[in-house]
Amino acid sequence: MLTTYHGSCHCGAVTFEADLDLTQHSYRCNCSICRRTRFWPAIAKPKHFRLLTGESELTQYLFNTKKNHHYFCKHCGVRCFGVGNDTPIGKMYGVNLGCLTDVSDEVLENTPIVYVDGLHDNWQNAPTFYRHL
Repeated sequence: MLTTYHGSCHCGAVTFEADLDLTQHSYRCNCSICRRTRFWPAIAKPKHFRLLTGESELTQYLFNTKKNHHYFCKHCGVRCFGVGNDTPIGKMYGVNLGCLTDVSDEVLENTPIVYVDGLHDNWQNAPTFYRHL
C-alpha cells in the first residue's frame, strides 16, 4: 500500500515527497557510487515522486552510460534521490530512505532489502559479500 512520505537533504534546501510502499523491496548496491554514498533507495514511479523545493540547489552527476542521473544537494552534499532512465520498469526514481523525515525506525527496520551486484553489472543477483552494504 502506498504511503506518502516527506524527505529532505541535510540542510533542508531540497525537499520532496514520494508515495512508497515500504513493505516492498528496497535496494542496496555494491556499484562504485552506491557503495561510496551508502545509497539505500526505494523505487517510485514518476507520478509518485514530487520535488517540492530546491531544484536549483541540486547538482547532477553522470558517469559510465550516463543513463542514470544522480542528484546531490550542492550545499550539504546529500543524495536524496536518483533517476533511472534505463530500467526494466522504465523511468523510475530511487528515493533515499535515509532522507525520509517522517518514517519510523520500526518501518525502516522492517523494509525488505534486495542486494544487487551492480559492480559487475549482474543486477539480477546479490554480490558474494553484501552485509557491509
